[in-house]
Amino acid sequence: MKTRAQLALETRSAANTLAASYPTISHESNGEETAYRHPSDSPLKGTPSHSANFTKGLPHNYKTGLALNPIDYSLFVKGIETGDSPEFEKTPLGPAVDDSPSSKPICPSQTDINCQTSDAERKLIWKSDIGQNGPAVFEPPVCDGDKTDPKDPTKGIFEYKTATVRAWESAGAGNLFDLEGPDAQAVTMPPAPKLDSDELTIEIAEVYLQALLRDTHFSQFRDPELEKQTEAEPSCENTYANPDEANAILETLGSKRINDRLFRGLAKGDEVGPYLSQFLLIGNKGINGSPNGRDRCPKKGEISYGAQKLSQMVKTATPCIDYLTTWESWFDAQNGADFRGYETYLTSPDYRFIITPRDLATYVHYDALYQAYLNACLIMLGMGIPFDPGIPYQTDDVYDKQQGFAHFGGPQILSLVCEVATRALKAVRFQKFNLHRRLRPEALAGRIHAQMTGKIDLPEIDALIGKLQQTDILDRVKAHNAARNPVGPHKGDASAGSNSYLLPMAFPEGSPMHPSYGAGHATVAGACVTVLKAFFDHGQELGTKSYEANANGSKLTAVNLKAPLTVEGELNKLAANISIGRDWAGVHYYSDYKESLLMGEQIALGILKEQKLTFPETFHMDVPLFEGGTARI
Repeated sequence: MKTRAQLALETRSAANTLAASYPTISHESNGEETAYRHPSDSPLKGTPSHSANFTKGLPHNYKTGLALNPIDYSLFVKGIETGDSPEFEKTPLGPAVDDSPSSKPICPSQTDINCQTSDAERKLIWKSDIGQNGPAVFEPPVCDGDKTDPKDPTKGIFEYKTATVRAWESAGAGNLFDLEGPDAQAVTMPPAPKLDSDELTIEIAEVYLQALLRDTHFSQFRDPELEKQTEAEPSCENTYANPDEANAILETLGSKRINDRLFRGLAKGDEVGPYLSQFLLIGNKGINGSPNGRDRCPKKGEISYGAQKLSQMVKTATPCIDYLTTWESWFDAQNGADFRGYETYLTSPDYRFIITPRDLATYVHYDALYQAYLNACLIMLGMGIPFDPGIPYQTDDVYDKQQGFAHFGGPQILSLVCEVATRALKAVRFQKFNLHRRLRPEALAGRIHAQMTGKIDLPEIDALIGKLQQTDILDRVKAHNAARNPVGPHKGDASAGSNSYLLPMAFPEGSPMHPSYGAGHATVAGACVTVLKAFFDHGQELGTKSYEANANGSKLTAVNLKAPLTVEGELNKLAANISIGRDWAGVHYYSDYKESLLMGEQIALGILKEQKLTFPETFHMDVPLFEGGTARI
């Protein structure tokens, strides 16, 4: 008879054999990294311009907005590929002293990202007012020990902070190994759309339009069969697009993602009902069937965390404020200026239910990546949504004689929905840093702006602009920025009154310090939602009464539907909301969402298959896939 240790070894070996059985993956990029070259009249003629690649954090040329020296990019790639920290530390980080290709960064071969010795020295490097002086934010005293005005200790102070430099995020994570699920390099994504492709033209147009529509109430993006609600207050003056106009622009460019698919996801249920998933709005019933012991209504939007509660309301970012829309602020961000935390918020209302894309952008700015899916899991457990019919121990206790808990119960699914997130992040980091190194939308808009204003003359960018000019999208962006810049956070910059085709960003720092393709949020979304669809009965109906926030976000109001929402549809929609929420913020493209979602799905399926080997029970789970069909575990 085999010992327990022998059986444990055989089980682990079987999981290893399963993980090793995945077909060999061929990773393929789109070839643009070396395809585009500096023109013959440039001091760098013939060398790669990296106009289609992620260069944020490297020293940049102020005149062109391109990376200052191809050697810096080579060092960046070498550090990533070796996975060796000392090699990566040789990569120049931050702005250069001047604009010549022979210039050295202020901290050559630095090991300390804050090696500038004083604010005065940094002020000589940053080009923007916000980089040199920071935002003038009044900080009232709230807690004991807060800074106060020396002349009046009862009053707060204005905080000014010269920007520091921020480093790249987990550039070597794609080289790590894992002990469960597919290896980080055993899954892949197709090549990213090229600069000259119709797909990328549509994608950058989408992101531009999402920026222009960032303060529009989500009821304007409902299922077209539902009556539209009055637009939320506060609305912005000078609105340069509405959903109907966005549809027309994207249709002209050849997009199929219009009308009921406008800025929505790809999966079943994404196009049905209110734009936002119910799992971003409603609460659960809590202890003894009621949150706070007094109310049984999910529309209160309070999620029970045991004896505690969590509100679904989010911090209210100041509406109508955009960032990185002057050349100086954009340029500093490309040089790695750390503008994080410079955004402002309303005090009334301090928090509200998500009513605009800006609110959703705030959510995905600060969320723990699995947060929305953990919340959804708690909501479904509180609602009593049954598990997949193939999972045991769901009949009356008198028959089963045991209940699911450590396995086939809440603790298992709650931990697993978080567990898959780290595997997803390692896999997508390999795609981001080691393979595609795709530039972010803010950088592509910078190329468009530079071409339109005569700073560069690159054929690949000129071709993209020619396609965009089939519509008036660039004129709308220019008008939007012309209205916002003279009164916005970058009004102190020299170019605040000049034409700007830069992408209005929701975050002061712009995109994170890692490439665009794939998307971390979307890969995690694909993995976490796949786990939830595996465990819960995805066909369960949630009723024909759904909820969305009222005009000012103070409460949830009922929306009556012709057909009921389902668990599958609302989970798919949740994955799309969180992933495309990053597009609304300006930091990702649609293909980043799509391909990352599908890769996350494969990671979760692999983990579920391996974990099933550890159970003595005979059971199965049917998992509906994002692009159709069903996988049986």
